[in-house]
Amino acid sequence: MYKTCSIAQARKLVGKEVKVAGWVHETRNLGKLRFLQLRDQTGIIQLTAKAQRESDEVLAAMDLPKETVICAEGKVVESSIAEAGCELIPSKITVLNQVKSKLPIDVTEHVPAELDVRLDYRYIDLRRPKTRAIFAIRSRLAQAFREKCQLMGAIELHPPTIVGAATEGGAELFRVEYFEKEAFLVQSPQLYKQLAIIGGLDKVYMTVPVFRAEKHNTMTHLNEAYQMDMEIGFADAKDAVDALEEVVLYVLAKVKKECEEELKILQRELKIPSSIPRHTYSFLVEKLQSEGIEFRWGEDFSRAIEEKISEILGYSTYFILEWPSDIRPFYSMPDKTNPKICHAYDLNYEGLEISSGAQRVHDAEMLVEQLRKRGLKPADFEFYINAFRSGAPPHAGWSIGLDRLTMKVCGLHNIREAVLFPRDRVRIRP
Repeated sequence: MYKTCSIAQARKLVGKEVKVAGWVHETRNLGKLRFLQLRDQTGIIQLTAKAQRESDEVLAAMDLPKETVICAEGKVVESSIAEAGCELIPSKITVLNQVKSKLPIDVTEHVPAELDVRLDYRYIDLRRPKTRAIFAIRSRLAQAFREKCQLMGAIELHPPTIVGAATEGGAELFRVEYFEKEAFLVQSPQLYKQLAIIGGLDKVYMTVPVFRAEKHNTMTHLNEAYQMDMEIGFADAKDAVDALEEVVLYVLAKVKKECEEELKILQRELKIPSSIPRHTYSFLVEKLQSEGIEFRWGEDFSRAIEEKISEILGYSTYFILEWPSDIRPFYSMPDKTNPKICHAYDLNYEGLEISSGAQRVHDAEMLVEQLRKRGLKPADFEFYINAFRSGAPPHAGWSIGLDRLTMKVCGLHNIREAVLFPRDRVRIRP
């Protein structure tokens, strides 16, 4: 057994003998007094050795190179000097693996590393407390999403990632070889969520990767992203927005409560609104125009425009409802009285769009018409359209971008920091 407890657990075992394992984080040699900081996933503990008290073998091990992998046995004692309020007096230190090359990243962060270097050597970057904090928070966000969906009575699904037709118009596709057939990596699980609702599953959710072959070069886009989706049967746009607000506020509250240490490491004060304001697209366009900003109704909001909207409103978390039909996917339900508007919605969190959705078209003939308007071939969607001819209930849904939500919750400036091994137009390794 390499360890009997984690470092975080060891800190609570003052007076006990423990065995912990991890990486040498820092060392300090004051001659007769030597210090070694040992780090694992849960934190850091200080080892303290005195020349007249510890053996020569232990004293020698206290000078091991940084990032050497070791296990240490000894007694946890109180300390007024150590940051954790306790320290480990080692009786034995065993080297499990030595560092055999110069590390390109300083895990202690005394010497900063560029993001590209950190991503090239992500397996070392993950040892940084800040990077570990990011992925602990991301994990909790995903867990809290699943928890809330289950509490809301939703069933988890696992749709395919290889599809035979585009699931949305407008976005470029990654083509893949699939025996003798043409196939693509999925742009969205949208169609499969809807088929599940038609099948009688009233409420479903999923966490899935999606792929878009768009040549982005921004701080907020990737070519492989993770979505957290929900679809609700016998529901309209308002029902879906209500559910989205409930889920988002729940997951934010969970992270604030359960990731205090990680948020502290990231120097992040997470503010959670009691509710999220709702505005129509047309209202926001009028606001922009009243401030002298040139913007035409029917255009999509750019990042710069979204920043302007936040400035005008005085807050940066809000819903945008009732979008122009022409700039939303074909399956968005047009308004009965004004077909130029559809019942689609976005959620901007701290100035960034993190979620998008719509009430869906559930009439087969209307779907055919919508597809033709966008230059798509109904024949390519025959399996999908036919499903709506078998009795499809009204339904609505949405997806949350897990990468973007993590980015904003952690206060990051580049979405690549929020993804373990990001895929963009140039990065396909490691």
